[in-house]
Amino acid sequence: MNLILLSPDDLTSSHSAIIRDARRVAHIKNVHGAAQGDSLKVGLLGGNMGTGRVTTIDDNGISLALDLQQAPPAALDLILVLALPRPKMLRRILQTIATLGVKKLHLINSYRVEKSYWQTPFLEAASIHEQLLLGLEQGCDTRLPEVHLHKRFKPFVEDELPALIANSRALVAHPYTTTACPSQIDYALSLAVGPEGGFIEYEIALLEKCGFEVVHLGERIMRVETAVPYLLGRLF
Repeated sequence: MNLILLSPDDLTSSHSAIIRDARRVAHIKNVHGAAQGDSLKVGLLGGNMGTGRVTTIDDNGISLALDLQQAPPAALDLILVLALPRPKMLRRILQTIATLGVKKLHLINSYRVEKSYWQTPFLEAASIHEQLLLGLEQGCDTRLPEVHLHKRFKPFVEDELPALIANSRALVAHPYTTTACPSQIDYALSLAVGPEGGFIEYEIALLEKCGFEVVHLGERIMRVETAVPYLLGRLF
């Protein structure tokens, strides 16, 4: 936990807060080893970052005096369209995208996405929120990504996606093309990443019709949880 995230419910005034939940209290005590008078790196969810000076530590929680004047890091100018991954990998990917600064994520269906994936409790709002918070704590950010779920591929691609990508360059990662993925870009981007095994040709054709360019990541075939951070690191 590189950043102690505060929610509005933690605030007791504009310059003070009390942390009471067991997870954060234990981390501050046992990992940071904080004592009265120490300063911690903190941020207000959706707001600024700065320092929190520990004023009291007792059975009621940890009280902080706040000085939050630092803006959070800039978000990636990116819309990420991702075929719903395996539930165990979903949690890791949610943390990863939050850590790396992705703010718009669309989880979509695909022919190779198993129907059972959509039944996972990891897609419940509370579970998604939890993983995104962990990613923000790791990456020292305060702004939550927006996560949208789309259970039908064709209606999403034909009816919604064109407007979403209208002001960006759109790329879809696919191993069967001769066009290499660009690197170190300085423009708005929409990026589509398929499931394990990739998008089928019918889906690639629909994405191309929508305005996506098909690019490859090199000779190696990567798992989704590897491809996503690799792509974001290469592109930005």
